[in-house]
Amino acid sequence: MYFKQFYLGCLAHASYLIGSEGEAAVVDPQRDVDLYIMEASAEGLAIKYVIETHLHADFVSGHSELAARTGALIIFGEKACATFPHRAVHDGDEIRLGKVVLRFLETPGHTPESISVLVISTEVSNEARKVLTGDTLFIGDVGRPDLADARGYTSEQMAAMLYNSLHEKLLKLDDDVEVYPAHGAGSMCGRNISKETSSTIGQQRAFNYALKPMSKDEFVRMMTKDLPPAPPYFSHDAEQNREGALAIKEIARPAALAPEDAAERIRQGFMILDVRPASEFGAGHAPTALNIGLGGQFASWAGTLIPMNTSLIIMADDAVQVDEAIVRLARVGHESVKGFLKGGMDGWKRAGLPVATVEQISVERLRELLDKENDLQLLDVRRPAEYADGHAPGALNLPLNSQLGEQAARFDANSRTAVICAGGYRSSAATSILSRSGFNHVLNVEGGTTAWINAGYPVEKA
Repeated sequence: MYFKQFYLGCLAHASYLIGSEGEAAVVDPQRDVDLYIMEASAEGLAIKYVIETHLHADFVSGHSELAARTGALIIFGEKACATFPHRAVHDGDEIRLGKVVLRFLETPGHTPESISVLVISTEVSNEARKVLTGDTLFIGDVGRPDLADARGYTSEQMAAMLYNSLHEKLLKLDDDVEVYPAHGAGSMCGRNISKETSSTIGQQRAFNYALKPMSKDEFVRMMTKDLPPAPPYFSHDAEQNREGALAIKEIARPAALAPEDAAERIRQGFMILDVRPASEFGAGHAPTALNIGLGGQFASWAGTLIPMNTSLIIMADDAVQVDEAIVRLARVGHESVKGFLKGGMDGWKRAGLPVATVEQISVERLRELLDKENDLQLLDVRRPAEYADGHAPGALNLPLNSQLGEQAARFDANSRTAVICAGGYRSSAATSILSRSGFNHVLNVEGGTTAWINAGYPVEKA
């Protein structure tokens, strides 16, 4: 049996290629599908099936393009109601790839149509030794149950289904069965996902907080309490996956814009998206630019912070970064990049257009300012659970999300405001939003809370 996990850090997304005797299946593919075709060809495999464990909400899948290019059959759980030709599977249905059997389990809870895939290598055993769990069971967590409200289910109903799927199906598997989920740490599809990308049923039974012995009522209460808001793009992407997305190559290529043309479009309401690192953005950027650096979980944050169908202009260092940004935006459904700045920031400056800056400060400098300035605001833009686990004294929690600009209205826009996250990536995005919202003097803390703790400075827990 051939088995490979592909991990896309930009989306904290895992997909899989499984093959035997010249036949293969791809599970939960990302939108740009060349890597699966190339890998299958290199291994002498023909892709016969494309399997989706559910209608993904946090990224646009490449199942339609992959099927069109390979002739593969698309497989979904029966309740997906996909609008293109596909096979709907139920509990116990199987497909064969040479000497490998893939057996499907209906495991609703994250979504109504969620399935898990048992992987059986008949050369080794007639029992499953691997299970692909989609977003039902993560490493260290389980799928959030609140993404199906628009389809007539409450979060409580979905959480009850999830409990049944976990306890009546997945936890019935042997402890040594390997677990391969569709997401890792950083995904908004869970709350406490581990950095590990695989595990075993036994390890999860022992260490996963959501699998500890408890009643169904206790589980439902726990899983529906204090859920972070789902990013607005989730519902858009789920429907795009139900209908099937365009191939990447069919998305219109944006125009190269002279700085003056870009400035005019910004005045017309286009958003300028600066994809450079925080240090470069801080040293000089176009006023009103949103900073989401390519060096972090760019796609997830672009989907979260930028409304769908926003007309975008990319600010990057070079054409390679522009192309990368276009693909990574498409992965979350953003297909409205209208242009990119010819000459980058240097061209903008040569044109004599206004330049804004964000001061970058070390944690040592932050501590000095906290000791000296009574009116310094320190905003921690990590998730509430991260903040509660330990933060710099006096820091106030303002999680980075699509409402950050509005939620920041309760703070003083005229006070000097330092922004901190875990490492300086999210905080740079937040400084750009705060500046757009009228904050006059924002500071980005380099290295974030990680650097603060490593320096031995005091930490508060809430």
